Amino acid sequence: MKILITGTAGFIGSHTAERLQAMGHQVIGWDNFSNYYDVALKEHTAKTLENKGVVMQRVDLFHDDLASIWPEDLDYVFHFAAQPGISASSSFASYLENNFIATQRLLSVLEQLEQPPYMVNIATSSVYGLVATKDEFAAPEPASWYGVTKLAAEQLVLAYVRRGFIQGTSLRLYSVYGPRERPDKLYTRLIDCGLNQKEFSLYQGSEQHRRSFTYVGDIVDGIVSVLNAANACNGEIINLGSDVEHSTGEGIQTVERLLGTEINKQIMPPRPGDQDRTMAVIDKAKRLLDYSPKTSLEEGLKVQIAWFKTLS
Repeated sequence: MKILITGTAGFIGSHTAERLQAMGHQVIGWDNFSNYYDVALKEHTAKTLENKGVVMQRVDLFHDDLASIWPEDLDYVFHFAAQPGISASSSFASYLENNFIATQRLLSVLEQLEQPPYMVNIATSSVYGLVATKDEFAAPEPASWYGVTKLAAEQLVLAYVRRGFIQGTSLRLYSVYGPRERPDKLYTRLIDCGLNQKEFSLYQGSEQHRRSFTYVGDIVDGIVSVLNAANACNGEIINLGSDVEHSTGEGIQTVERLLGTEINKQIMPPRPGDQDRTMAVIDKAKRLLDYSPKTSLEEGLKVQIAWFKTLS
């Protein structure tokens, strides 16, 4: 099949592109190579993907004329591109533009096609709010601009499905970690600090936060399984993540044990909008996708540490 992936030079998008290409699909990757973090890392990832057969293109969903560059005869679109995370340096406008309006511009192209591709929207547990321990039928209560705009984008995709313009589904991902995790994310920062004797900034109270830390390979298992269950998933919202919880403190201790060092920590003020607890309820994913994440936190972190050491 012919598949377009947006946000392909990013963390989870790149792993999904690799997997789909290895499965024998023709993969086209779009990314705007934003400077949210080091562009050189994204360019390195893009080169790795190109060497594996993925066709990479620099495309900005918010600014570019998407209809004029739209690939012909697509079967699927996996939409990862977004303004990620909770950052004091990111304005509401940047979240609105990159998460909601960019998605609307993508959908407006699909709407005009005689045979639009199936759309897999990549959403987030942040839509549930400060405590994300609910199934897909619970009312969302986002507490960050990221969660608000990702929820709006998700509902826009599903509105297009309900109106019969496209077929598609939305996957809400939980606390993903692993190789290529962004430099600002928990485990990449921890590993960097542990290996390079840097001080780790720890938000006050976050050691007690509990997370469904999910290895990226397990997340990709769930994402690509939509290909075999497209009809059953059409119009559905599906949680994807580990159903095993760990506190952030346990995660820190695991990294320290694997590195054989104690990481110096600097306590910072709490981050507004940060989730207190995430616990993926994945009954629907098990039923529709035969989803079963298997990688333990320690196993996944060993792989991430080995990857990080290749960067130096």
